[in-house]
Amino acid sequence: MAKSRTVFVCGECGGTSLKWQGKCPHCNAWNTLDETVEAAASAGGAHRYAPLAASTPVRSLADIEARETPRQPTGLDEFDRVLGGGLVPGAVVLIGGDPGIGKSTLLLQALASLSEAVSVLYVTGEESAEQVALRARRLGLATTDKVDLLAEIRLEAIQAAVAERKPAVAVIDSIQTLYSGELTAAPGSVSQVRECAAQLTRLAKQTGITIVMIGHVTKDGALAGPRVLEHIVDTVLYFEGDTHSSFRLVRAFKNRFGAVNELGVFAMTDRGLRGVANPSALFLSQHPQQVSGSCVMATQEGTRPLLVEVQALVDASHAPNPRRLTVGLEGNRLAMLLAVLHRHAGVSTYDQDVFVNAVGGVRITEPAADLPVLLAIMSSLRDRPLPRGLIAFGEVGLAGEIRPAPRGQERLREAAKLGFSTALIPKANAPKQPIEGLEIWAVDRLDAALEKLR
Repeated sequence: MAKSRTVFVCGECGGTSLKWQGKCPHCNAWNTLDETVEAAASAGGAHRYAPLAASTPVRSLADIEARETPRQPTGLDEFDRVLGGGLVPGAVVLIGGDPGIGKSTLLLQALASLSEAVSVLYVTGEESAEQVALRARRLGLATTDKVDLLAEIRLEAIQAAVAERKPAVAVIDSIQTLYSGELTAAPGSVSQVRECAAQLTRLAKQTGITIVMIGHVTKDGALAGPRVLEHIVDTVLYFEGDTHSSFRLVRAFKNRFGAVNELGVFAMTDRGLRGVANPSALFLSQHPQQVSGSCVMATQEGTRPLLVEVQALVDASHAPNPRRLTVGLEGNRLAMLLAVLHRHAGVSTYDQDVFVNAVGGVRITEPAADLPVLLAIMSSLRDRPLPRGLIAFGEVGLAGEIRPAPRGQERLREAAKLGFSTALIPKANAPKQPIEGLEIWAVDRLDAALEKLR
């Protein structure tokens, strides 16, 4: 008879240790070891995983036929954009987000739309069947009679239901509530989450069923459970947004069947989530008159250009150490940009507090935000608004040079479409053909860019 043993599993990397330690010996993370009971292998050494397929001979890569993977659109255009065009048969999608952000609502709407074309199954472990039915009625979903529902947390029962129903798409809400009878650990523990996710992933690959799993997030915003959970699935999506705002962002961080860093924008209404066709309008503030400290930048999220307003406030500091605070932008980069501004433009802010914010709750991680941030800081410092209709983008190097940004033509076309008249951009991004209605100021140095605005 197999005996169980107590081990300590790291919540960050999934590594195991026989005794508790303050720091994980595998990834060096502090206070991440959780006690769990692990069942030992059976005496016969039998492995309970079935092979994916019969053994196949080794072949040359050139002899293997590459076919385009078919996709099943979900009926939600913004969700399909993030997925890369739709759901792929046999794929495993993991979507995480804060509690109450709208993950279950989004997937219930997607299943209701998919049920018109394929068979679907919704497995809920957090709510009763009546609660899911009430939410579907509140959302006004018309095709709920075609959506199969199962309220269950036992992995073996879910596998049996999937084998019996053979749905094309199955949603697991959520992976942290499931447990396998093969393990003695409690639901939500690292070993249970890892085992259930591995079993469901194997089921998807064997049967060709698309499985979408909802995952909880930690207080730091990362998916709860071991990081190996992100590695075994095909697609990882994060649902972002402030619960006090009506707008939600779905961002792809991993996608084996599409582009990463794609962004889908939704608006939360009383009838559920609705896709936003022109998200640039969400991130642009409507000022009745020109204000200082504001600059519009053209950023790129996956294949989609977005216009975002960057605001800066520079004020005299009354503390020995001036504050440097960013919201929605990379914080460590602000100190570097201020040093470049002092060295190559002669503008010092050593006695000033500097605050920078990206409007609308969007997060900008690309270095093309450098130039708009510095322009907004200079505008606030001088208390002088930037020219009306100005848009900017470009990376600023430590030598004061302005480096090009990828997909510059698409950014410029998006700016022209929304009525901007002037673009301050890197010289390497200057278009070969003029863009109607848009005047181009192409510069290669930070001091030249600031000279344009004097």
